[in-house]
Amino acid sequence: MTKHRRVVAIVDDDLRLLESLEDLLESAGYLARSFSSAGSLLSSGLSGLDALITDIGMPGMDGFELRDFVKKMRPDLPVFLITGRHEIAEQHNAQDISGCFRKPFDAQVLLAALANALRDREMEGNYET
Repeated sequence: MTKHRRVVAIVDDDLRLLESLEDLLESAGYLARSFSSAGSLLSSGLSGLDALITDIGMPGMDGFELRDFVKKMRPDLPVFLITGRHEIAEQHNAQDISGCFRKPFDAQVLLAALANALRDREMEGNYET
């Protein structure tokens, strides 16, 4: 029996970080889907995703707006925000998000938070197959 690989979408306008996160997730056994903007993610659709990692500061729809839209469409989807602007992370850290990480962040901490969110989601019975 083949184990289902969890699909994690990454949205960031920094192509180097996007590639780095994709490599990190793939090395941890996830299937990473990369997008350079919120619009490109939304045009491809949210079905089949198990989690979302998005940058906050992006042109067009920012990470907070994307998070809010995604939570309306898929309230069960874990969303992680990343930012290089520390004051934004501190200001919004208490909001309804699965995690907020300041760049540079510890890759192992992000992977642990992702694994925990996916495990919790599965235990709650909110897991799409």
